[in-house]
Amino acid sequence: MKRYETIVIADPDVSEENRTALFERYQGIISQRGGFLVEIDAWRTRPLAYEIKKKGRGFYFRLDYCGVGSLVDEIERFSRIDDHILKYLTILIASDVDLEQIKAETARKKEAEKAASIEAAATPETPQAATTESATAGETVVQPDETPSKE
Repeated sequence: MKRYETIVIADPDVSEENRTALFERYQGIISQRGGFLVEIDAWRTRPLAYEIKKKGRGFYFRLDYCGVGSLVDEIERFSRIDDHILKYLTILIASDVDLEQIKAETARKKEAEKAASIEAAATPETPQAATTESATAGETVVQPDETPSKE
């Protein structure tokens, strides 16, 4: 099995529901063709270097997946015929990968993210610290010397 990365630029005017449906469609293609989706990384809307289909901005996202050549062909075919996709580019990351190792690595990352979110939720910021920070935000605070200096 090989590991691929596809960068997709979608129409920025597409609604959030349609974007979610687009992500689900890519996930479905990968699972139907016997591949493994490592990650979908949404990069938000960014300006384009030049206009594509009369659009000056695009919604970028990255697909990281493992599969065979026919999977890449199907992803590119879908990207070509979908009107919401402005451009796409697929590159080969690794030609021979251990799928079990990638699955274990992905599971570790998900566990670490889950633990970090639980830890962040468990340690809320104290109200006093928040007030102090907001009161001094953008201001330079000079603390006077506690010991008088001799001149």
